[in-house]
Amino acid sequence: MAEAERTIGTPDVDDDGTAPAEQPRGRRRIVALFAVAVAAYVLDLVSKIIVVEKLEHREPIQVVGDLLTFQAVRNPGAAFGMGEAFTFVFTFIAAAVIVVIIRLARKLYSLPWAIALGLLLGGALGNLTDRIFRSPGVFEGAVVDFIAPAHFAVFNLADSAIVCGGVLIVLLSFRGLDPDGTVHKD
Repeated sequence: MAEAERTIGTPDVDDDGTAPAEQPRGRRRIVALFAVAVAAYVLDLVSKIIVVEKLEHREPIQVVGDLLTFQAVRNPGAAFGMGEAFTFVFTFIAAAVIVVIIRLARKLYSLPWAIALGLLLGGALGNLTDRIFRSPGVFEGAVVDFIAPAHFAVFNLADSAIVCGGVLIVLLSFRGLDPDGTVHKD
């Protein structure tokens, strides 16, 4: 086994060079990752289609008094509208995140990590779809945001999936659970 694989604990092969007994379990985790990603992506995509059709160029809808409104906003930048001139960079970063998650998926043996990475993947795909296909053009598109809490930035379901996935990854890391299903105590 390669030293790097031994260090990060990837179970491609056991110490004796044979395949680990838990290989089928790993495949199920990949299915979970992609199921969560597809669910997050579809919910985001459908919500944005509805927002563009029903809410864009109209008055915001009050959901919970002044605390929460739905209001269509096109955001070419990142969180809080920062970096509007760097849309292409955000597109590249989202694509890189997607590639890294897909590469990591083949060594995924942990259901909580599959859920976390699935949320990240679905959210990244949702916002990447906007950046590629929405106006003003390919790789320069503005993301559709619509959830507007009082005194906070306007965001969308993809952003929520990314934040929830990120928080879950931090919690899993603090608990010592690795993507390959091993637990370490530091």
